[in-house]
Amino acid sequence: MTGAFLASFAVVAFAEIGDKTMLLAIVLAARLRAHWQILAGIFVATIANHALAALVGREIAGLVDAPWFRLAVALSFIAMAAWTLVPDRLDEDEDGFRHRGGPFFTTLVAFFLVEMGDKTQVATVALGAQYQSVAVVAAGTTLGMMVANAPAVFLGEALVERISLKVTRIAAAVLFLALGLWLLVEAIS
Repeated sequence: MTGAFLASFAVVAFAEIGDKTMLLAIVLAARLRAHWQILAGIFVATIANHALAALVGREIAGLVDAPWFRLAVALSFIAMAAWTLVPDRLDEDEDGFRHRGGPFFTTLVAFFLVEMGDKTQVATVALGAQYQSVAVVAAGTTLGMMVANAPAVFLGEALVERISLKVTRIAAAVLFLALGLWLLVEAIS
């Protein structure tokens, strides 16, 4: 259980730095200026999104417990390593930014939707398949998301100026690659 939690935490904490949801956190903090409500929205959206992703991963692994599936999970981590090297941009037009329902609800909806199909959600599906523990994986990935996004909410652009997003993306890619290669060796053995 500890291994599943730590792997889930580390993968998402590193992968999230420079991700579009981190950029969204910075934009929301600058526009809405309600840091604690934004953090609460990120937390609730992430718990919901990542619990569903881990559940999907666990259920897929339970339905297809075959060597080829373990190989597919391993290869998905290796693919995530490559995907992590591609920088994210916030696709929304900042001048067109609108919100309704207050900072908490705006953040909750925005984060939940932006996280759909994001590399951290895909990683959570793969982690759920690997460890088959929805609660542990969702807790680890959510803590990783919060550790990465809380400084973004409070420190915003000053933080982005001081941290090399390129080096962080490379570190995250190495982590994904290491996990993928480890799983690949296990799948082949």
